[in-house]
Amino acid sequence: MNRIGQRVLICLFFAFLGAGILFMAPGCGKKGPPVPPAKDDDIPAAPTSLKYTLKDRDLTLSWRCTSLQNREQGAMVEGFEVFMATKPLDGCEGCPFMFKSMGVIPMPRQSFIYTLDQDLHYYFRVQTLGHDNMKSKMSDTLYIEFP
Repeated sequence: MNRIGQRVLICLFFAFLGAGILFMAPGCGKKGPPVPPAKDDDIPAAPTSLKYTLKDRDLTLSWRCTSLQNREQGAMVEGFEVFMATKPLDGCEGCPFMFKSMGVIPMPRQSFIYTLDQDLHYYFRVQTLGHDNMKSKMSDTLYIEFP
C-alpha cells in the first residue's frame, strides 16, 4: 500500500473514532423544553388543613390554600393534584407504599370525593399546581382507616 493510501486510512480511522466518541458521550438525561429558574414567590404554597368527612363509603376530602391570588399577576393556582396510597389492614408494619395520582381538581374547587373500599388503610396528599408547571410541596399526609 502506498503512502497516500495509508494516510487516507489513518484519516478515516480518526474520523470514525471521533464520531464514535461524540455519539457515545453521555447526555444530561433530562428530556423536554428548558424551564426558567423558579423564584420562591413563583412557587405556590402547599395545601393545608386537610380534612375529611365520611358518609357511608363516600369520602369527601377538603383543604385550604393560602396562595390563591397575587395582586399583580392574578390567579397563581390552576388546580390541585390529589395523591392516594392504600395498604391492607392486615399488611405488614412499616412496609413501603406508593402514592398514585387520583387526578387534578381545577380551580376554584378545593375538595375531592372518593368511594372507599373496606379493610384498607388510606393515605392522602394534595399538591398545588401553578402556572408554567410550578408545583408546591406536598401537603401533610392524611391517614384514614376504613374498617
